[in-house]
Amino acid sequence: MLMGQYSHTIDPKNRIIVPVKFREELGDKFVISMGLDGCLYLCKNEEWEEFLKGMVDKLPMNKDAREVQRFFMMNCQEVEPDKQGRIIVPTSFKEKAGLDKDVVMIGSFNKVEIWSKERLDAQTSDKNIEDIVETLANEYGLKF
Repeated sequence: MLMGQYSHTIDPKNRIIVPVKFREELGDKFVISMGLDGCLYLCKNEEWEEFLKGMVDKLPMNKDAREVQRFFMMNCQEVEPDKQGRIIVPTSFKEKAGLDKDVVMIGSFNKVEIWSKERLDAQTSDKNIEDIVETLANEYGLKF
């Protein structure tokens, strides 16, 4: 399981260090993709393939489903860390995710989210997590 939070920087050559704990879980090669909410995802190849297969198998073949499939298929790439544990973030991904210098990597169960520190701070600063958890717990019967 991928968990924890790590702060890093992205260098002028679009390289970012993937923490050892994440690399151990992700493997020698893995997928980087555009994510949701303005972040990037890192996933094991197998997890990514399962995700895409699930979309093909379970989503109806309507315009919205095709658009979602297209979004994820055109915004993913296999990456391999160098000897220093760095990967190269494609320029278009870097721009779309607003990665400038300071980045935060968050383990999120079966994937890693890569956030611009500023964007992550803006995402989380206005929310009261206790209220959100209480609402979800009541609605879905979750126990914390």
